[in-house]
Amino acid sequence: MGFASAYLEERILFPQIVKEEPDKQTGIIVIIPAYNEPAINKLLDSLASCIEPECKVEVIVIVNAPDDASVESIENNRLTIKNIESWKKENSNCFFRLFSFLAVQTSLTGWGVGLARKTGMDEAVRRFSSINNPEGVILNLDADCLVATNYFVSVCNELFKIKERSACSICFEHPLSGSEFPPDIYRYITLYELHLRYYLQGLAYSGFPYLFHTVGSAIAVKALPYVKAGGMNRRQAGEDFYFIQKLVPAGGYFNLNSTTVFPSPRPSFRVPFGTGASIGKLTEENKQSLLTYNMLAFKELRYFFGMVDEFFNCNPSGLKAHYNTFPSGLKSFLVEKEWIEKIAEIKNNTSGLPPFRKRFFEWFNMFRIVKYLNYVHREIFEKRDVDVSAKELLENSGIKVKSADPHELLIYFRKLEKSGNYS
Repeated sequence: MGFASAYLEERILFPQIVKEEPDKQTGIIVIIPAYNEPAINKLLDSLASCIEPECKVEVIVIVNAPDDASVESIENNRLTIKNIESWKKENSNCFFRLFSFLAVQTSLTGWGVGLARKTGMDEAVRRFSSINNPEGVILNLDADCLVATNYFVSVCNELFKIKERSACSICFEHPLSGSEFPPDIYRYITLYELHLRYYLQGLAYSGFPYLFHTVGSAIAVKALPYVKAGGMNRRQAGEDFYFIQKLVPAGGYFNLNSTTVFPSPRPSFRVPFGTGASIGKLTEENKQSLLTYNMLAFKELRYFFGMVDEFFNCNPSGLKAHYNTFPSGLKSFLVEKEWIEKIAEIKNNTSGLPPFRKRFFEWFNMFRIVKYLNYVHREIFEKRDVDVSAKELLENSGIKVKSADPHELLIYFRKLEKSGNYS
């Protein structure tokens, strides 16, 4: 029996998809959800141009469609399968094995990126379990991405080969110029990516310890940690964010910055939020700027997180005294009685300061931070232009910048992250 036998019996949705047995040296399996992606060959060419890693590699494409997919989209899905098969014949000497699955042929409803990722990742677990390789890496991509040539080598060397590491967020960079899209699309993606990196740097400024992007096309996880986390969820949007919240507390999660995924900046209305939806909305409304979180919210979190060690040494009356000093947004977001009871519960279930801190941030995690940010920007703070907030964050961190140009700010934030430095 393989390491994932119980999971495979209880959690998977489909019988075996890939009939061919995996090579016993398989160490990486790439999962690619694809809906209405007949041009997927560009991604396959990008993967084939990569340097071959020491382990064997497989690529599984899950071609799917939502319940309300148009006739044209369904036909494009069939064309996608046809193009994949043609590519396989033309690239028979490629170092990775390529498989595809037309999920729209099933009776299961509710298809979206979450269900497609789950279907493929579960199949990857099945294949790793059959060769008893719990260290096997499941990589996530999207069908409109490209990758750096050292993509597989970096994942192999920095995740697959290192037993202590369990999962990672991979460096990503959207194209900021080119001829494939109108100039406005590149301007909008610059603003949107700056928002993502400003948010991460804002978390760093606040003192939050888990600094990871949650971009679905740039996530990797080993098979056993995937199983222990209960597998991917079936959300039609935000599946990556919720999945990572389960992986991080288990430990071994890191940022892999030695290679890069290049997601597409194209607009899309397939999901209610995320990159494609944001670019689609900016395009539709012909926006000149993008609003993001107010720096004051991160200052409140910085004050709050800076007192975590003090919370550990407080009795209920001391916690009440601390609560009375909280800034307005945080005080409004947290109900006093519930907060004091939660801190007491965490303290009663930990034996010292380090486990108290760990458990505290498992409670006030990224999910709770997003709830806080959404709340205070409805009730207290006004959102601000992303270039204004990004420049203000850097200045509050003691970093002087000459320009507030979004493109220059984004390039600076990229360099900060790649070097492992944060505000």
